[in-house]
Amino acid sequence: MELLSEHACHGGVQRCYQHQSAAIGLPMRFSVYFPPQAMAPAAARQPTLFFLAGLTCTEETFMIKAGAQQYAAKHGFILVAPDTSPRGAQMPGEADAWDFGVGAGFYVDATEAPWREHWRMESYVADELFQLVTSELRADPARVGIFGHSMGGHGALVLAQRYPQRFRSVSAFAPIAAPSQCPWGVKAFTGYFGEDDGVWAHHDASALMAKQVSPPFPAGILIDQGLADKFLAEQLYPEAFETACRKAGQPLTLRRHEGYDHGYYFIATFIEDHLRHHASQLQLD
Repeated sequence: MELLSEHACHGGVQRCYQHQSAAIGLPMRFSVYFPPQAMAPAAARQPTLFFLAGLTCTEETFMIKAGAQQYAAKHGFILVAPDTSPRGAQMPGEADAWDFGVGAGFYVDATEAPWREHWRMESYVADELFQLVTSELRADPARVGIFGHSMGGHGALVLAQRYPQRFRSVSAFAPIAAPSQCPWGVKAFTGYFGEDDGVWAHHDASALMAKQVSPPFPAGILIDQGLADKFLAEQLYPEAFETACRKAGQPLTLRRHEGYDHGYYFIATFIEDHLRHHASQLQLD
């Protein structure tokens, strides 16, 4: 693991790392914020939040734009932000579209050629990166939550349901909540999985939740959605996830905000609430 950059931030330190990923088969980058509580040589393992960013983003986008570090410092959270896809595979067509391929890994393990060789973001985030930060970077494996935005909100809601013993709390900003039903998701799932929508359902947050026999997060899920979001009607479908949660008996706080769009000004406005949500569920307060 190679340290690429380091910056003092809110009493802690913001770092970017690169390592050779076994899951991806290529070098991968991720950013980590260490709060002051994690900086002492003999510091205890710290609660940790994984943030999954949206289409076209990198491992730095959330750390630069969201303003989350000040609240992570308050609650003692390590923040981890992976990149959104493999880079440098040099596969034909990998960068032809902004919503598929590079910058658009959708946090799934592709099964279709040629993507299945390197596009293995589910295994990377939920297995390899989880193990790396909990073994080498003082993250407490018993106190890890996950959240994300847009494509990353989709990833957070899906990975939380698929790996509930690893991710103990979950929230999202403007998630792609029913990717099997929207153009972004249909394009990505067709490319990564083929035409079998039965396979798609295993990576669709609303479809997964509708099949839950008991609420996987009884303390609740938090979602914030801006009503001025230009992608809301065609791509996001929060109402589908809301219906699925109602069916499963899953407590959900879905907050709809007049005037807010899909960008990071929206995220920065409500980021403190999300860290409070995770702090409460991980029993930090």
